[in-house]
Order: sequence, then structure tokens, then C-alpha cells
Amino acid sequence: MSRKKEPESSKPLMSDAALELIALRFRALAEPMRLKLLNLLMQQERTVGQLVEASGSGQANVSKHLAVLRDAGMISMRKEGLSTVCYIADTMVNELCEMMCRRLRDEMEAKARALAFDPRI
Repeated sequence: MSRKKEPESSKPLMSDAALELIALRFRALAEPMRLKLLNLLMQQERTVGQLVEASGSGQANVSKHLAVLRDAGMISMRKEGLSTVCYIADTMVNELCEMMCRRLRDEMEAKARALAFDPRI
């Protein structure tokens, strides 16, 4: 007997290089401190010093995480006098975070409804 042929996808397979670039982006988002820094930068541009103060972390730690975000193409930096100002370079970061927050909120609301006390029981 012959097997039924599966329909081919209309989307081409991604190259290994493309998959590695996508993985780099997701790895950058897989750290709570980096998400905290992105959250701060989504509110407004900030200097590295302001990010250190707002995050409650040390200068070296914040700088390390900012370098990962910069290497992933999510943020950029510019010099202003003696300060380095950081800002979101890719607005898709905002959209991705908003999508994930909406999804988590919907899931939590569904769980809360499922666990809600029903006085009729």
C-alpha cells in the first residue's frame, strides 16, 4: 500500500543561519533582568546609570545584559556627553512583549474563572 503524500507547506524552510538568528533573539529574552531592562526602555530612553538605579542591579551586571540586548539588535546606544543613552532599536520588541503579556493575562483569567468559587454547588 502506498502512503498518502502530505501536502507541502507554502512557507519555505528556514536556513540554519536564519534559525540561529531567531534563537539569538529568543535567548536574549530568556533572562528576567534583560526583560526588566527592556521594560524600562519601553517607557523611555534612559542612560546606563538610570538603568542601574531603576533596576537595582550593579553597573557590571546591567552593562553585560545591555550588551546581549544590543548584540541581538533589540536596543541601541548613543553617547551624550559622558553618558550612554539606551533606547529600543526594534519596535517589534514592544509588540512581542505586548503579545506575550496579553496571552499570559488571557491564560491567567481563564484559570481564575476555572478556579472561581460557585455558590450554587
